[in-house]
Order: sequence, then C-alpha cells, then structure tokens
Amino acid sequence: MYRPKYTITNKILKSIGVIEGAKEVIEHAPLIPSFEKQFVTDAIERTVYHGTHIEGNELSLVQAKKIMEGQEVYGRARDVQEVINYRKVITLLEELSHQKSDYNKDLLAQIHALTVEKIVPEEKVGVIRTTQVVIREEGTGKVILRPPSFVEVPYLLDGFFEWFNSVEVREGVHPVLRAGIAHYVLVSIHPFVEGNGRVSRAFAILVLLREGYDVKRFFALEEHFDRDLASYYEAFYQVDTQSPNIADRDLTGWLEYFCEVLATEISKIKEKVRKLSLDTRLKVKMGKQIVLSERQMRLVEYLSDQGSAIMADLQKVLPMVSVDTVLRDLKDLVEKGIIKKEGSTKAARYIILTKP
Repeated sequence: MYRPKYTITNKILKSIGVIEGAKEVIEHAPLIPSFEKQFVTDAIERTVYHGTHIEGNELSLVQAKKIMEGQEVYGRARDVQEVINYRKVITLLEELSHQKSDYNKDLLAQIHALTVEKIVPEEKVGVIRTTQVVIREEGTGKVILRPPSFVEVPYLLDGFFEWFNSVEVREGVHPVLRAGIAHYVLVSIHPFVEGNGRVSRAFAILVLLREGYDVKRFFALEEHFDRDLASYYEAFYQVDTQSPNIADRDLTGWLEYFCEVLATEISKIKEKVRKLSLDTRLKVKMGKQIVLSERQMRLVEYLSDQGSAIMADLQKVLPMVSVDTVLRDLKDLVEKGIIKKEGSTKAARYIILTKP
C-alpha cells in the first residue's frame, strides 16, 4: 500500500487556518439567490477556461464562455472540444459529489472519458495507458520527466486508492491535504496517454466537494494555477526530482504550495462575499444602496458584532491606519445614518444603528 511522505509544517497549518476562517464566512453569509447563482456560474466559467488554458488551449475567456452558453465560435476544433468536455466534467463532479462510494480507478476513468471525448482515439478514452510516455519541455523537446512504466500504473493506482480509502486516512487526514495529495500522486502516476493534468485537478476538486469543502462551489483553483504556471510547475518539479520512485518522495513542499493556493483563492471569494452580503443587508435596512470603503466595512462588521465600541477598540480593528483616517471613516458612517456617536471626548462611544 502506498503511503505518501509529508510533514505538517507551520506554513500548511497557517493556510488551513485561513481556509477554515474564510469557509466559515462564505458559508454563513446571507447572499440573495441571484448572487449565489452568479458566483457559481462565474466559478465554473473560470474553472473550465483556466483548466484548459493551462494545457495550451488558445481560446479566450470570452470565447470559452460563449461555447459554454451553446454559441459557435471561431477556433481550433480541438480547443472548442476541450472546453465542451471540461464543462461536462464539472457537471459530472457535481453529480459524483453526492455519492459516498470509495474513490477508485473506475471513477477516475469516468472523469477521463469526458475529458478527452472526441480528442483521443476512442480505444484510449477512459482507458489506463498501455504504452510508455515521457514529458517533454515545450520548445526544446527535452525529456523532463519519465512517468512510471505502464506495467506499474494499475498497481500504483491500487496502492494509492487502498491508502486513500482507508478509515485511518479518511478520518485522520484533513480534506485539503487529501485533495492536494491526490492531485500530486495522480499527475505523477500519469495513468492515461493524455489529459492527466485536467483529470488530476478535477479529482482534487471532487475530493473537496465530497468532503465538506465545496465552499458553495464558488472557487476556481485552476485560475490561480494558470496565472502563475511557473510556480505550479516548480512545485511539482521540486518533488519530482527527489527520486524516480514516487513512494520515496516527500510531498511537503507541494502541499505547502497547494494549501497556500487554496487559501488565497478562498480568501478572495470571502472578501467578495463579505462585501456583497454587507451591501445587501444595508440596502434592505436603509432602503437604498450604501457604498462603503473596505475600512468602513470592517468597522461596521465589528460594530455589528459588538453593538458599540470606543475609539480605542476601533483602532485595533484598523491597526495600520492613522487615528485621523479612522475618525473620518466614522464621521462618514454617522452622516450616512449607519452609526451614531455618544459623547464628545476620547471616550466617545460609537453605536450601530442599522445592524446589518
């Protein structure tokens, strides 16, 4: 049975802490249904576009969106098909996320079959490879990685899934780490002749969806990977080059990278959700749209939680901001009728009026 080597570092713990905090905010934010629907649609579009762009797809985001909407676009037939396929994969992941069966090669083959439909020969669709493959550097053609022999692939997959499905790992390893480990191991085993990157990323998403980290399906990991491909490939390379044997490699560096990417992506979503949620609640309470700065949002959220606060408390909310700036923000909130000020000395208390 395969047992990945890794260490839970402070960097990993910090990222998971950020993920947990952001997840809590997102899942409990009162968003109106139309906003939620748009967030999901946007995440799907970004996932499909960036998930295929990583692999060399030349279509633009606008073109990819049109294809997903059923419109015709001018582009390479293969590129168009890749977008169509990966959109189907995302739908499949949603369906699979509600199933409680073990992770296995058949599930992996299902994902692969949709990923490469009409792209690779039919006899290779959803089929574990039976030939040797190498990874070459784009441009130079230099061999940079030799995945395991095709003879080893079924055994490596069986060993991985045996470990991954064990009660010890299901209950004892954090879902974010499980997703990151699955991503790395599947890419490294390279089970198929083509489409391994997309399949591995999709599988990692499935783990998150199934195991309580769907975060309302608002996130798109592929966007972050695609926007900094050098870091993505470097994180793989640093682990790949440790040993030809996958079982001997230490995945710590990769997991630090993976957890940090997810923390960054979910934190961005948290800030968008937080602002929309606060804006919506204030509009409902006050009957008009209220525009607040990021600093004012933090002040209002703090006062909403506490009911009231003195200046000394509010300075701690914005520790890097000058007293004069905080006072100007508070004065604007008073003028907008969101808070009121009681007293005129340094001990003046600011009280929330329209608790969002």
